[in-house]
Amino acid sequence: MAGRSCASRQDRAIGKTLKPPLPFPAAMSEDLQALFDEANGHLALGEFDEATALYRRCVALDPTYFDGWHALGMALLKTGQLKEAIGCGLQSVHLQPNDLLAWTSLSQMYVRDGNIPEAEFAKGNARILSLGGKVVKD
Repeated sequence: MAGRSCASRQDRAIGKTLKPPLPFPAAMSEDLQALFDEANGHLALGEFDEATALYRRCVALDPTYFDGWHALGMALLKTGQLKEAIGCGLQSVHLQPNDLLAWTSLSQMYVRDGNIPEAEFAKGNARILSLGGKVVKD
């Protein structure tokens, strides 16, 4: 997965084409939970490369795993891999379009990348959610 973006280029205009969120998986496997917990441990210790590798395994095991995509994006942001972090952020808001933290994080990613118009758009969606609104109606 090295060198690949976490989301397709067509998702760039995500706010204009959002669909209702995907259903949650019935239950997370114990293996996935253990892998995610291990990745979080590495992240807490500042071991970003190790955390990133484990988060990648999480989303490979379950491509609909919102927490995995969000954590991977934030870890990539910490390591300066901005384009890939943005792709993961886009995947996060695709999976959970009404998640305030996902939109706020995506805005931060765009700011770090210098893409202020996209950052403002993501910030606007976060603001809608913070006021109790919805980006996508259920």
